[in-house]
Amino acid sequence: MFKDHKKTGGWQGTLIGQGSNAEGKLECEANLRIEGSFHGEIHCQGQVVIGETGEAYSNINGADIVVAGKVIGDVTSQGRLTISSSGLVEGNVNVAKLVITEGGLLNGSSKMEKAAAATIPAAEPIKKSKKTAQPEAG
Repeated sequence: MFKDHKKTGGWQGTLIGQGSNAEGKLECEANLRIEGSFHGEIHCQGQVVIGETGEAYSNINGADIVVAGKVIGDVTSQGRLTISSSGLVEGNVNVAKLVITEGGLLNGSSKMEKAAAATIPAAEPIKKSKKTAQPEAG
């Protein structure tokens, strides 16, 4: 009677399509793709993609961020920010990794910090003991 609805292998996330305008605070656990226009704050645990026709007048915080359109605002990521050849970011970026393809534009300051590596305590140098002659028992 009821068909079993199975998820397809297609897009799993939120889409703001071309020609759409949205504003406010957007929080998502999955991926986000913007092909239209968005004004407001974006906090995403997944990947954020601003497509070639997309415009985000937003501060963006996401796992990985790809900009092929326009972003006016600050970008923060523990992962990678990729600005493609058609991409423009006007704002400050604070990311772990930054990739700008030839033609891509970043107008603002960038800050990158390596992830804190686990430190291994240095081994103490091995001390060579001086062997002294011991009298033989007898």
